Amino acid sequence: MYNSPKHTSIDEYISRMPEDVQDRLQKIRQTIHEAAPDAEETISYQMPAFRQNGILVYFAAFKNHIGFFPTASGIEKFKEQLSAYEGSKGTVRFPLDEPVPYELISRIVRYRVEENRRKAEVKRKKK
Repeated sequence: MYNSPKHTSIDEYISRMPEDVQDRLQKIRQTIHEAAPDAEETISYQMPAFRQNGILVYFAAFKNHIGFFPTASGIEKFKEQLSAYEGSKGTVRFPLDEPVPYELISRIVRYRVEENRRKAEVKRKKK
């Protein structure tokens, strides 16, 4: 992630990135909004994040890629579709010299919305 002062909003975070990266980050942001219209924007761990019944996803710009963090369950559920990208248990790296798979991001976010909704429902029933 680019070293910079603490960010207070996603707008501020994106504005500090190179112009070509800004476009991709805005499109990822828009994709997440469309897939999770009730999600709230936040900054968490100095990265843009969306929350709805808990954190849905994070994303961040790095020198050679955009990191997308849909939690371990999001990676596991879509591991076949994500196999073309480097990543780890909770993250995937979209190289800056390749197209960003916005439709895949949308599907992952919708999955995470439903997963968080189910978890929140179970919690409510236990109370």
